[in-house]
Amino acid sequence: MGRCHVRALFEFGKTPLFFEHPREVIVCHTPSGLEGCFERLERAVAAGYYAAGFFSYEAGYALEPALDYPGRAGFPLMCLGVFDEPLRQRPLIPRERFRLEHVHPGISREDHARGISRIHAHIRAGDVYQITYCLPWKLSVHGSSYSLYRALLQRQPVPYPAYIETGCYRILSLSPEMFVRKEKDCLTAKPMKGSWPRGGVHDVFGGLWLRGDPKNRAENVMIADLLRNDLGRIGDAVQVPRLFEVARYRTIFQMTSTVTARIAPQAAFLDIFRAIFPSGSVTGAPKVKAMEIIGSLEPWPRRIYTGAVGWITPQRDFFFNVPIRTILLEGARGEMGVGGGIVIDSTPEGEWAEILWKSRFLREFV
Repeated sequence: MGRCHVRALFEFGKTPLFFEHPREVIVCHTPSGLEGCFERLERAVAAGYYAAGFFSYEAGYALEPALDYPGRAGFPLMCLGVFDEPLRQRPLIPRERFRLEHVHPGISREDHARGISRIHAHIRAGDVYQITYCLPWKLSVHGSSYSLYRALLQRQPVPYPAYIETGCYRILSLSPEMFVRKEKDCLTAKPMKGSWPRGGVHDVFGGLWLRGDPKNRAENVMIADLLRNDLGRIGDAVQVPRLFEVARYRTIFQMTSTVTARIAPQAAFLDIFRAIFPSGSVTGAPKVKAMEIIGSLEPWPRRIYTGAVGWITPQRDFFFNVPIRTILLEGARGEMGVGGGIVIDSTPEGEWAEILWKSRFLREFV
């Protein structure tokens, strides 16, 4: 495939949408080009086309005037294909062999603990209440990445999966988290914060324990409140119709809340993304200060991890996930970010255990 190719399959809510053969590809690698790419997006949608692809986490630094861009070049800040009507079915791609190897954390347990210590210092100083601290898992994949995606999805179904190919990258998103959905004048976000492993007695009591645990509830409320603030920057009539909903996956329980707002149907995409991107569930609170600390705390770019993956319709509706549990492949080499929210009573032991829970679905394939 050439460098300007995008092919994307989304299976949000078990409803497949398959995009291929783009008329053009809107791709941006530098902050200076971002506004121009949003203008191209506006023109494409106004002309009656769909857009589908992704935004990297680092695009959030380029969209926020109060933040310095970390200057991590290479991976696109945004990459969206412009398409005619998608196929509403999966592509007929035969299953082929694959081999997943060398899955290991990209930093040591000791370095991870030192990062938590730095976050605790920021919290004690009153800089932030919470930081979502992440690390990359390294891996390699030989053979069919699409077959690996299908096998992972069959093993652990999630509500917002997607598979994307470009000329340089393949993205296998096994995401359980919705970022944002726009339907006419309604904007809905479902931040995820709070997790607990499955297995043994956890299957009997884990969901109830997670829903009632004061630490996880406090984190969830904190991030729901952050999303209320973000949606209020671009809309009004902000509400939180649901709190502390616990979802059961094969290896883990996770807790979400739902935040909604009314928005002008013709609101500019750039204005919307400036107000809400990236999701507060993957930054911490307050958001801008948390992102500033993350920029100095994590020496590796997150790239696709904790960005956004989804599509936009000619009616200006859109649907994006938060690409957690998402593999990024460049050739045979790959990475998958994993992280968790750090608050003052978080411990290095507990957070490292959570990282192992969250990566378990992948490590079981080795």
